Amino acid sequence: MSQLLSRIVSVNSRRSTFSCFSRDLHVSSRNMVIAVGDKLPTADLCENTPADKVNLAQAAAGKKIIIFGVPGAFTPGCSKTHLPGYVAKADELKAKGISEIFCISVNDPFVMAAWGKEHGAVGKVRMLADPKADFTDAMDLAVDLQVLGGKRSKRYSMVVEDGTVKELNVEPDNTGLSCSLADRIKV
Repeated sequence: MSQLLSRIVSVNSRRSTFSCFSRDLHVSSRNMVIAVGDKLPTADLCENTPADKVNLAQAAAGKKIIIFGVPGAFTPGCSKTHLPGYVAKADELKAKGISEIFCISVNDPFVMAAWGKEHGAVGKVRMLADPKADFTDAMDLAVDLQVLGGKRSKRYSMVVEDGTVKELNVEPDNTGLSCSLADRIKV
Protein backbone atom coordinates (compact mmCIF):
# COMPACT_ATOMS: atom_id res chain seq x y z
CA MET A 1 0.00 0.00 0.00
CA SER A 2 2.76 2.44 0.86
CA GLN A 3 4.43 1.84 -2.53
CA LEU A 4 1.17 2.65 -4.31
CA LEU A 5 0.65 5.75 -2.19
CA SER A 6 4.28 6.68 -2.74
CA ARG A 7 3.77 6.42 -6.52
CA ILE A 8 0.73 8.72 -6.24
CA VAL A 9 2.33 11.21 -3.87
CA SER A 10 5.76 11.63 -5.39
CA VAL A 11 7.06 10.72 -8.81
CA ASN A 12 10.68 11.63 -9.49
CA SER A 13 10.55 14.09 -6.58
CA ARG A 14 7.67 16.05 -8.16
CA ARG A 15 4.86 16.63 -5.66
CA SER A 16 1.30 15.97 -6.70
CA THR A 17 -1.93 17.34 -5.27
CA PHE A 18 -1.61 14.69 -2.55
CA SER A 19 1.66 16.09 -1.21
CA CYS A 20 0.08 16.82 2.17
CA PHE A 21 0.07 13.07 2.87
CA SER A 22 3.80 12.68 2.37
CA ARG A 23 4.68 14.54 5.58
CA ASP A 24 2.27 12.50 7.66
CA LEU A 25 3.31 9.15 6.22
CA HIS A 26 7.00 9.91 5.59
CA VAL A 27 6.65 8.50 2.07
CA SER A 28 9.65 8.78 -0.22
CA SER A 29 10.22 8.07 -3.90
CA ARG A 30 13.73 6.74 -3.10
CA ASN A 31 12.76 3.05 -3.01
CA MET A 32 9.79 2.80 -5.35
CA VAL A 33 9.51 0.09 -7.93
CA ILE A 34 10.94 1.71 -11.02
CA ALA A 35 8.34 2.32 -13.71
CA VAL A 36 8.10 3.28 -17.35
CA GLY A 37 8.91 6.98 -17.57
CA ASP A 38 11.28 6.96 -14.57
CA LYS A 39 14.96 7.86 -14.77
CA LEU A 40 17.57 5.25 -13.84
CA PRO A 41 19.07 5.58 -10.36
CA THR A 42 22.65 6.83 -10.14
CA ALA A 43 24.17 3.90 -8.22
CA ASP A 44 27.57 2.55 -9.24
CA LEU A 45 27.99 -1.03 -10.42
CA CYS A 46 31.21 -2.97 -11.00
CA GLU A 47 32.53 -4.48 -14.21
CA ASN A 48 35.34 -7.06 -14.04
CA THR A 49 36.84 -5.75 -10.75
CA PRO A 50 35.61 -3.68 -7.79
CA ALA A 51 37.68 -0.74 -9.08
CA ASP A 52 35.96 -0.63 -12.50
CA LYS A 53 32.80 1.39 -11.74
CA VAL A 54 29.91 1.79 -14.16
CA ASN A 55 27.04 4.18 -13.52
CA LEU A 56 24.18 3.10 -15.77
CA ALA A 57 22.46 6.48 -15.60
CA GLN A 58 25.61 7.97 -17.16
CA ALA A 59 26.20 5.02 -19.51
CA ALA A 60 22.66 5.41 -20.87
CA ALA A 61 23.00 9.12 -21.65
CA GLY A 62 22.15 9.66 -25.31
CA LYS A 63 21.78 5.93 -25.96
CA LYS A 64 19.15 3.23 -26.20
CA ILE A 65 20.18 0.28 -24.03
CA ILE A 66 18.79 -2.94 -22.62
CA ILE A 67 19.27 -3.88 -18.98
CA PHE A 68 18.29 -7.26 -17.63
CA GLY A 69 18.57 -8.44 -14.07
CA VAL A 70 19.00 -12.00 -12.87
CA PRO A 71 18.87 -13.63 -9.41
CA GLY A 72 22.36 -15.09 -9.64
CA ALA A 73 25.31 -15.91 -11.87
CA PHE A 74 25.80 -19.60 -12.65
CA THR A 75 22.26 -20.46 -11.49
CA PRO A 76 20.28 -22.83 -13.75
CA GLY A 77 17.66 -20.51 -15.30
CA CYS A 78 20.14 -17.68 -15.66
CA SER A 79 22.84 -19.86 -17.23
CA LYS A 80 20.68 -22.08 -19.43
CA THR A 81 18.16 -19.54 -20.72
CA HIS A 82 18.35 -15.91 -19.67
CA LEU A 83 21.97 -14.87 -20.37
CA PRO A 84 22.41 -17.17 -23.40
CA GLY A 85 19.29 -15.66 -25.00
CA TYR A 86 20.70 -12.15 -24.84
CA VAL A 87 24.12 -13.29 -26.04
CA ALA A 88 22.52 -15.07 -29.02
CA LYS A 89 20.30 -12.09 -29.91
CA ALA A 90 22.85 -9.34 -29.22
CA ASP A 91 23.65 -8.64 -32.88
CA GLU A 92 19.97 -8.64 -33.83
CA LEU A 93 19.07 -6.27 -30.97
CA LYS A 94 21.98 -3.96 -31.80
CA ALA A 95 20.86 -3.90 -35.45
CA LYS A 96 17.52 -2.56 -34.16
CA GLY A 97 19.20 0.42 -32.50
CA ILE A 98 20.35 -0.92 -29.13
CA SER A 99 23.76 0.55 -28.23
CA GLU A 100 24.60 -1.81 -25.38
CA ILE A 101 23.13 -4.69 -23.38
CA PHE A 102 23.83 -4.96 -19.65
CA CYS A 103 23.30 -7.95 -17.37
CA ILE A 104 23.08 -7.15 -13.63
CA SER A 105 23.21 -9.50 -10.68
CA VAL A 106 23.79 -9.15 -6.94
CA ASN A 107 27.15 -10.91 -7.16
CA ASP A 108 30.78 -9.87 -7.01
CA PRO A 109 32.42 -8.54 -10.19
CA PHE A 110 34.85 -11.46 -10.52
CA VAL A 111 31.97 -13.95 -10.59
CA MET A 112 30.09 -11.86 -13.15
CA ALA A 113 33.19 -11.58 -15.37
CA ALA A 114 33.82 -15.34 -15.21
CA TRP A 115 30.16 -16.10 -15.91
CA GLY A 116 30.13 -13.78 -18.92
CA LYS A 117 33.34 -15.28 -20.28
CA GLU A 118 31.95 -18.82 -19.92
CA HIS A 119 28.87 -17.88 -21.94
CA GLY A 120 30.59 -15.87 -24.68
CA ALA A 121 29.17 -12.55 -23.52
CA VAL A 122 32.35 -10.55 -24.16
CA GLY A 123 31.58 -7.89 -26.77
CA LYS A 124 27.87 -8.72 -26.68
CA VAL A 125 26.57 -8.30 -23.12
CA ARG A 126 28.31 -6.25 -20.43
CA MET A 127 28.32 -8.12 -17.13
CA LEU A 128 27.78 -5.80 -14.15
CA ALA A 129 27.93 -6.72 -10.49
CA ASP A 130 25.78 -5.03 -7.87
CA PRO A 131 27.67 -6.41 -4.85
CA LYS A 132 25.80 -4.43 -2.17
CA ALA A 133 22.51 -4.36 -4.14
CA ASP A 134 22.61 -0.54 -4.26
CA PHE A 135 21.22 -0.34 -7.81
CA THR A 136 18.74 -3.16 -7.20
CA ASP A 137 17.50 -1.53 -3.98
CA ALA A 138 17.22 1.90 -5.62
CA MET A 139 14.84 0.37 -8.18
CA ASP A 140 13.04 -1.65 -5.47
CA LEU A 141 13.67 -4.85 -7.44
CA ALA A 142 15.32 -6.83 -4.64
CA VAL A 143 13.95 -10.16 -3.45
CA ASP A 144 14.98 -12.26 -0.45
CA LEU A 145 16.12 -15.63 -1.80
CA GLN A 146 17.59 -17.45 1.17
CA VAL A 147 18.33 -20.50 -0.98
CA LEU A 148 20.77 -18.28 -2.95
CA GLY A 149 22.24 -16.57 0.10
CA GLY A 150 19.77 -13.78 0.84
CA LYS A 151 19.11 -10.56 -1.06
CA ARG A 152 19.11 -10.96 -4.83
CA SER A 153 17.60 -9.23 -7.84
CA LYS A 154 14.19 -10.01 -9.19
CA ARG A 155 14.36 -11.22 -12.77
CA TYR A 156 13.54 -8.35 -15.13
CA SER A 157 14.37 -6.65 -18.41
CA MET A 158 14.04 -3.06 -19.54
CA VAL A 159 14.67 -0.83 -22.50
CA VAL A 160 16.13 2.54 -21.53
CA GLU A 161 16.45 5.58 -23.81
CA ASP A 162 18.67 8.46 -22.68
CA GLY A 163 18.37 7.28 -19.06
CA THR A 164 14.56 6.95 -19.07
CA VAL A 165 12.81 3.58 -18.79
CA LYS A 166 10.73 2.97 -21.93
CA GLU A 167 9.80 -0.69 -21.35
CA LEU A 168 9.88 -2.71 -18.13
CA ASN A 169 9.22 -6.43 -17.74
CA VAL A 170 9.39 -7.84 -14.20
CA GLU A 171 8.70 -11.55 -13.83
CA PRO A 172 5.42 -11.97 -11.92
CA ASP A 173 6.95 -14.51 -9.54
CA ASN A 174 10.27 -12.57 -9.42
CA THR A 175 12.42 -15.42 -10.74
CA GLY A 176 10.52 -17.15 -13.56
CA LEU A 177 11.35 -17.02 -17.25
CA SER A 178 8.33 -15.63 -19.05
CA CYS A 179 8.38 -11.90 -19.88
CA SER A 180 12.03 -10.86 -19.38
CA LEU A 181 13.71 -13.04 -22.01
CA ALA A 182 15.54 -11.63 -25.04
CA ASP A 183 12.92 -12.87 -27.50
CA ARG A 184 10.15 -11.06 -25.59
CA ILE A 185 11.71 -7.60 -25.34
CA LYS A 186 10.31 -4.91 -27.64
CA VAL A 187 12.84 -2.49 -29.05
